[in-house]
Amino acid sequence: MSGTVIVTDSTASLPAGVAQAHGIRVVPLQVVIGARVLDEGPDGATPEVVAQALRDFVPVSTSRPAPAVFVELYRSLEAEGVEEIVSIHLSGEMSGTFESAQLAALEVDLPVHVVDSGQVGIATGYAALTAADVLEAGGSAQQAAEAALARGEAATSLFYVDTLEHLRRGGRIGAAAAIFGSALSVKPLLQIAGGRVVPLERVRTASRALARLAELAVEAAGDRPVDVCVSHLANAQRAEELATALAERLADGLEGREVMCGELGAVLGAHVGPGMVAVCVAPRD
Repeated sequence: MSGTVIVTDSTASLPAGVAQAHGIRVVPLQVVIGARVLDEGPDGATPEVVAQALRDFVPVSTSRPAPAVFVELYRSLEAEGVEEIVSIHLSGEMSGTFESAQLAALEVDLPVHVVDSGQVGIATGYAALTAADVLEAGGSAQQAAEAALARGEAATSLFYVDTLEHLRRGGRIGAAAAIFGSALSVKPLLQIAGGRVVPLERVRTASRALARLAELAVEAAGDRPVDVCVSHLANAQRAEELATALAERLADGLEGREVMCGELGAVLGAHVGPGMVAVCVAPRD
């Protein structure tokens, strides 16, 4: 067992094989669908289950892991011989997960470096992978935490939704901002800024939204090496079209790496609703 281990949460959207390959431990958030409380993951709350519940107007909400869940994991890692932990989570402005990890860190004996990535989704995942790379290169836990924070700050997360109603209901965007996208046939483009969801632009059609996301992603990448991921909820065709376009336009910066493309996790999906398409551009420097 390594002297330092990376911990993150399920909203980081890391494929199980990738997390396992880097020794990253993943704590699930929960999704409440009607009267059912499910852990996010393939054996519990999946994107398909959440999307269908939203279509059927079944109440859907989400819940952070309790501090006790982190305490249990941190202590189990200590028992395995781990000496330090770097715990990297989604924006504290949008979830209490970061706070739960902070509270848990006070309850254990070994040092825990808790990082607010300031991001959501795969941008948090990229931060966790960067921390793992630092450790694998011989860096310290503190250096890994600093690198994760910097990767989160450098990332650009952009997305469009069919409606802002799901974000409004979940308290992730204010009522005034929700009016921003309320006009008929208007697709709101949004971004993560300061750890929050904020309006960016309005476009007239889903096709135009897709094209504009591509333009903004190319601008965000510039001429730097980047990782790029396209995510969606029940909108695979448009997501794949965007991923294909970005793979061509950002070929130099990708340096042979693929544009990841897949369905958004259940927790984040519960707040954006079916039809959402997102792109994350994360500079590698």
